[in-house]
Amino acid sequence: MGSITIVGLGPGDFDLISSGALRLLKNSKNIYLRTEKHPIVKDLTKEGINYTGLDYFYEKESNFESVYENISKFIIEKSKKEDIVYAVPGHPRVAEQTVDIIENIAIKENIKINIIPSMSFVDAMFNTLGVDPVHGFKLTDALNIESEKIDTNSNLVITQVYDKFTASNLKVKLMDYYNDDTDIYVVRGAGIKDLETVQKLKLYEMDIEGNFDYLTSVYIPKADEKKFKDVYDLEDIMEKLRSENGCSWDKKQTHESLKTYIIEEAYELVEAIEKEDIDELIEELGDILLQVVFHCQIGKEEGYFDLNEVAHGICNKLIYRHPHVFEGKKIQGDYNKQWEELKKKEKGESTITESLTRIPKHLPALMKSNKIQSKAAMVGFDWDNIEDVYKKIQEEFKEVIDAQRNLNIQYIEEEIGDLLFAVVNLARFLNVNPENALNKTNQKFIDRFKFIEESAKNMNKKLEDMTLEEMDELWNKAKNFRKS
Repeated sequence: MGSITIVGLGPGDFDLISSGALRLLKNSKNIYLRTEKHPIVKDLTKEGINYTGLDYFYEKESNFESVYENISKFIIEKSKKEDIVYAVPGHPRVAEQTVDIIENIAIKENIKINIIPSMSFVDAMFNTLGVDPVHGFKLTDALNIESEKIDTNSNLVITQVYDKFTASNLKVKLMDYYNDDTDIYVVRGAGIKDLETVQKLKLYEMDIEGNFDYLTSVYIPKADEKKFKDVYDLEDIMEKLRSENGCSWDKKQTHESLKTYIIEEAYELVEAIEKEDIDELIEELGDILLQVVFHCQIGKEEGYFDLNEVAHGICNKLIYRHPHVFEGKKIQGDYNKQWEELKKKEKGESTITESLTRIPKHLPALMKSNKIQSKAAMVGFDWDNIEDVYKKIQEEFKEVIDAQRNLNIQYIEEEIGDLLFAVVNLARFLNVNPENALNKTNQKFIDRFKFIEESAKNMNKKLEDMTLEEMDELWNKAKNFRKS
């Protein structure tokens, strides 16, 4: 079993490779370069340093992830037979994915790793720009930008902006966070004499005016103002509203006093969804988010919880309830039944009754009935076919009639409840949401009644002066009018 010495080649100028790295390369055999596309390589050749380039991996694979993975495996296999030197551009621990992969494998297989650093391209870049990194920065890769969370409050360095196509994709992503006219700096060949250039451009100009190759990075100073405020800005606003010099109404609110608002906002959100009004949908989602942050601020003040704890909790819950996504487990049988079993285990429940009791008491009755029946059906407590459901509705309807004839008010209420419960069962069998169905009928009634009222007005009549037969005739016309 050999070892792996990983050497940094510096940003590209021969004067910037460390003396330790150069000395090792001169005195070593079995040297492998991740890429020969680096300005210092010609100087290594002049120094009589022999090496094997690994650029052929780039030609074999269709994406960089596969390239880095295969290069890393190649280096590991070579090290099992002899001591080798693996040389990479810049500093081995700065934006070098193969080093991370190699180290992770080496730890598992007990292969010794040595690191010989040189100046990183980041050092050279800050020197070129005349910027002190002590103010903080985030380093990211243009090829992985889609999965990154951009923080406009920090200076941003983006590597591997290889060409205009990459720059164009990058620009689109950045425009979600920065104003189009934000100043950016396209830095090519940082620290390399005769190659180093800096272009100050507007963000919208980046892929039009910028010069790009494998030595190009982009620097964006932290933004003076955000293009979009985020949830943390909302948290700060809420904290100020609840502060000593804040709003008197906001300061006196409690979890209890806010209950009605979250219900109200939820219904307004549903209405926006049904209207398919995107602007209203955005506004109502914001109102819902405000309620969440409001409660979190109260929880923070009371010392019980905050927004981070709430987010942490829901993230853990989603991961736990989706083992087929996050753990690669196969779904066994009915997905809804598995979901319910996970919830029961999570809540420490051992019976179906416990899960039925967990259904919120304030949930609309039709919705609650549907949930109760669905949970019971999961363990086989259900009708075998829809004909039995029809018979049950007829049975409950007859019992309502009998109760009414006996003038037993309490019994009538009970039987009406049984009838509604049976109708919900029918809706469930037909895959119809009973709450939605009744709401549509409510709206249909309003529309038809509006037709009656407007028709009566056109006839110079008042509804209260019309007979039921006259109104019923208009009702039937309304039905036909809406169909046409």
